[in-house]
Amino acid sequence: MSADDLLDNYRNAYDNRIGFGRKPALVLVDFVQAYFEPESPLYAGVDAALASALRIRERARSKGIPVILTGVVLHPSGADGGRFFQKAKPLACFTAGNPLGRWPNGLVPESDEFIVTKQYPSAFFGTSLAPLLTSMGVDNVVLTGLTTSGCVRASCVDAMSHGFITTVVRDACGDRHPAPHEANLFDMNAKYADVVSEADILAHFDGLS
Repeated sequence: MSADDLLDNYRNAYDNRIGFGRKPALVLVDFVQAYFEPESPLYAGVDAALASALRIRERARSKGIPVILTGVVLHPSGADGGRFFQKAKPLACFTAGNPLGRWPNGLVPESDEFIVTKQYPSAFFGTSLAPLLTSMGVDNVVLTGLTTSGCVRASCVDAMSHGFITTVVRDACGDRHPAPHEANLFDMNAKYADVVSEADILAHFDGLS
């Protein structure tokens, strides 16, 4: 099957849009120093994604939209990371107290924003995120973050599985290589979420009463 035939096959099977919900929440997944420090094993060169997420966050805050930030924090032994810690050795960057687990320059959580600490790829697995969103009446999870092929994708699948309309903002997600970034955006858009641009989500936020 050629690349064009494959695209047609996907479009015929999966080319559907859900649209936005009535009550969104913005989730910034794992924007931490490990992805911005050139000497870090997780360095990804994703400054543009952070800049986009910060602009979206500013607009969300101006509209009273809840903002949630996630980060990975692990016991120094890594035991609470289980097989994930055993498999992905760079997760040592996220043991408690490691400066690579801190928020990057430009991202300072506000007192009215929620911080969800996790140990696994999904922002939902083993965390309070789903009940938090439900308690606020949220029906639409807007995802930004790092990395597209890892924790963003895992969070996207779980957001949909928990019954939330899921939106992924392509400009505000990043990965260390464009191939997995684009492939995972393509797949998420096909099956689990609507992938939109920064301009799209800003316009949507502006239209909310």
